[in-house]
Amino acid sequence: MTIKSYRGLMADGATLRINLRTNDGKTGYRIKKFEAIPNAPGVGSSNHVLKIFKTEPTIVASSTIDFSDQDLIGSLWMRDNVDANYVSTIESIIFDQEVFNQDIFITHVETVGSEGCNYFIELEQIKLTDNETTMATLQSIRSSYESYRPAGPS
Repeated sequence: MTIKSYRGLMADGATLRINLRTNDGKTGYRIKKFEAIPNAPGVGSSNHVLKIFKTEPTIVASSTIDFSDQDLIGSLWMRDNVDANYVSTIESIIFDQEVFNQDIFITHVETVGSEGCNYFIELEQIKLTDNETTMATLQSIRSSYESYRPAGPS
């Protein structure tokens, strides 16, 4: 099992693309870990929402988390508070059975101010069979198509 890790600092309102696409599509990935820490922990109060998507979001990064969104594969909410009466909180949910072979996108929103946030992601690299490659690629294409399709009956 091969683990790839990605880390960085995201500005408030940012969307980041992680390039995972290969020419043959036979390399798949699954999220194993999704963590974050504020850019300046303990200095001020902050409230961060980070999300990971299978396709590029068509709207500006938001703090709303909707598990019915089929492109959402992970979310993280973190509250850092300097007030001694409140405990800092972090909640991370990963849909770890989702296998993808295309680029993924991370969004970050800070709802209290405009502080940046550090992220850390570990991905398990998986060798896909021809059938799994076709399924992962078709799911990605379908998700891209559905996210641009106008609302209403099809």
